[in-house]
Amino acid sequence: MTTPTTAELLNAIEVLNKLGERINLHAARSVRQIPNIGLAGHFAGQIGVNAMEQTRRAEAVAEQLKDWRNELLQQQKRHVSQSV
Repeated sequence: MTTPTTAELLNAIEVLNKLGERINLHAARSVRQIPNIGLAGHFAGQIGVNAMEQTRRAEAVAEQLKDWRNELLQQQKRHVSQSV
């Protein structure tokens, strides 16, 4: 398996950020569609908790990819300065 390029990592980070946005939009839409019954508050709360957890996971992976991308950029800079 080859190491991804910094551009590929940047694309993956953007995809994860968009995923987080979509999760939140979907959760908000789902909460609005819950019928007004006795357990509506419980269902809405559970949807919110699930959305926050999924978004947190996507953000954590995006942060790891940012760190990896920064490491690759540093390696490239060192490689260029050594070859000059």
